[in-house]
Amino acid sequence: MDVKSYCENLSTELGGWKQKVGQITERLDRMPSGDKEKVVPQVNELHGLIEELDDRIGRLKKECPTQWEPDKIELDTKLDRVKNHYEEVWQNVSGADVGG
Repeated sequence: MDVKSYCENLSTELGGWKQKVGQITERLDRMPSGDKEKVVPQVNELHGLIEELDDRIGRLKKECPTQWEPDKIELDTKLDRVKNHYEEVWQNVSGADVGG
């Protein structure tokens, strides 16, 4: 696979993660404020991750760096944290709280 194809594929993958995280935050943002207080730190971190994914996608489209491994390791770590936050959020919120 050439570098350009790699960057396009990675950009698409990051875009998919951005969409998934965005769907979670949208549902949580619509919660009543009292219930939302339970998950504010996790929601804020998810919003931060969306911004970072936007930055990384933009960088891939503009620069397509050939040395992406350090960025990949960092993103993998952040995505693992998202999974942990996701689990924490759903432990503190019932499905009825988010329209489920």
